[in-house]
Amino acid sequence: MTTRFFIRNTSIPGRRLAGWIGAACALFAAAPAFAEQRAGNIWGLAPCVTVHGEKIDALFMIIFWLTAVVFVLTQGTYIYFLIAYRKRPGHKAFYSHGSNKLEIIWTTAPTIVFLALAIYGNRLWEEIHRPAPSNSLVIDVSSYQFGWEMRYPGISGKLAPIDIKKISDTNHWGTDPDNPLTSQDVQATELVIPVGRPVHLLLHARDVIHSFYVPEFRMYQDCVPGRTIGWVWFQATRTGNFQIACNQLCGTGHYNMKAPVRVVTEEEFQKWLKPRQEKNAATPASSVPVATLTQP
Repeated sequence: MTTRFFIRNTSIPGRRLAGWIGAACALFAAAPAFAEQRAGNIWGLAPCVTVHGEKIDALFMIIFWLTAVVFVLTQGTYIYFLIAYRKRPGHKAFYSHGSNKLEIIWTTAPTIVFLALAIYGNRLWEEIHRPAPSNSLVIDVSSYQFGWEMRYPGISGKLAPIDIKKISDTNHWGTDPDNPLTSQDVQATELVIPVGRPVHLLLHARDVIHSFYVPEFRMYQDCVPGRTIGWVWFQATRTGNFQIACNQLCGTGHYNMKAPVRVVTEEEFQKWLKPRQEKNAATPASSVPVATLTQP
């Protein structure tokens, strides 16, 4: 009676209020239908497209299934004890001090599992961070508020040397304008890489800490001002279009700091790179000012 009296004495009739509540519930229920459909799998992970990423996913699944089995066993034990030892007429409570044998078993078993995961994870970490293969394609990646720039080797196959102390608003890469290799470097605002070939990235930041993050590559690495991060390399396993995102809060435009990634065949990659290399090789270094050299 109290609830009915309250509703009837408000300025909004009870039926109308109930209708609004029902409409709100329907709206919340239908909202996911208007969201962008996820391209990942049932586990919530984006599709993996790198060799190292597949090994990371394998470790993730091992941990997932171990956790799932332990969860089922522990929760099943709890439920069994709740039922088997519930309060019943004619049954007296029994006090147990415990079992040293059981204590040793359930302490030793998790320790062995954790050590095995730590050893396997450490080996995988060392494999990911070992020196890049000698046949790797070396690409320089520069991050700034709020975007990305890439630098590919010119017709000589070598990147122009850099000096991080010379990086500025007019010399984004810290290269020497008098060096012939500088004018040969190919610069772009998209990351184009060949499938099946190791790619070695040199990561830089011009202003604040940024983070190179491509979910499909299972790759996350901070870019630190004043440093060259040179241990990042990977090998794509299939072609496709992806996106670099900055995963480090770096300022007001952080949300929009992204760049396209295209994994293409070796033939398509050469068709994209060769004309740019030949165009830069035909341009005398002395005729290209530093500011122009640093523009994508």
